[in-house]
Amino acid sequence: MSCYLKIQHLKIPFDSSTRRSRKLFQENTLRTTTLTGNAEAIGWVTIGTELFSLIYASGKFAEAGVSPLQILFLRYLGGFGTLLLVVARSRSPLRAYRSMRPFSHFMRAVFGASGGGALIYASANMPIVDATAIGLLYVVFVIPLGILMLGERVTRWHCIAIAACCTGAAIVMASRGAFTQFQPAYLLTAGVAVVGAVLLAFEGLMIRTLAQADRPMTVLLYVNGFGALLMALPAVVLWVPVSTETVLGFIGLGPIAVTAQYCIVQGYRLAPLSIVGPVDYTWLIFAGLIGFLFFDEQMTQGAVAGSLIIVVGGTILTRIKTAGD
Repeated sequence: MSCYLKIQHLKIPFDSSTRRSRKLFQENTLRTTTLTGNAEAIGWVTIGTELFSLIYASGKFAEAGVSPLQILFLRYLGGFGTLLLVVARSRSPLRAYRSMRPFSHFMRAVFGASGGGALIYASANMPIVDATAIGLLYVVFVIPLGILMLGERVTRWHCIAIAACCTGAAIVMASRGAFTQFQPAYLLTAGVAVVGAVLLAFEGLMIRTLAQADRPMTVLLYVNGFGALLMALPAVVLWVPVSTETVLGFIGLGPIAVTAQYCIVQGYRLAPLSIVGPVDYTWLIFAGLIGFLFFDEQMTQGAVAGSLIIVVGGTILTRIKTAGD
């Protein structure tokens, strides 16, 4: 016992080099944690973007004349039904997922539903690569929103990474012939796509805020529930008779959308918009793959080179230490 007491009261002096070593260790540990978080966030958002690329291309797979609002309603309906099944299986009461910010969730659903509908419309009425390229203006809008609304700071390395992603995206678009077949008749459709990009940027801002305030399941339940309600009346008014197989196919987009939404929420929870926003440029890569696999669009060397540059930009983003961390 006496030895134990002596050890307890023993004071070990620390010189300046010891203190510097401890501080360096703490800084390295924090930096490693931050970098790991950024990489994980980018991984989540990449998966979500890939899945959403399939959803936004759904207008191309649809029967002629199907309303984008009709597609969105069935997608939200399928997503909400999927989530209710998950809740029932977990045996948790639905009130356990109640949020203290229902209006914020409602506005997020408004931005997401209208922005998604705009891009589905654009993809169905102009070349899918052109519509996707315009939709990628989302990144241009969401980063300033993060700076102005959330106080995020952009460093030199952010600018380098974003420039790399933009350069890669431009190369992909040029090699895929984006806007080479652009016609005056596409102007209205292009305007709709720009509005969709702005709306999705505001949705990204809301996702970042809500992902830090509520659980992922809560966020998903609210957006799909509100989305189904918002789209119900417009979908009925503009309903186009389609086959049962088509209806079931659009409802089947629900589970895919829920999975994509979960990935996006997880990514936006882990890193700021200045990190996860540029990852959406991978959307162009996936759109090119969809066009190649399903619509006989050619994969060019420029598309491959541009895709690699986008990957380089994303890799730089994983190495950025978040300001304030």
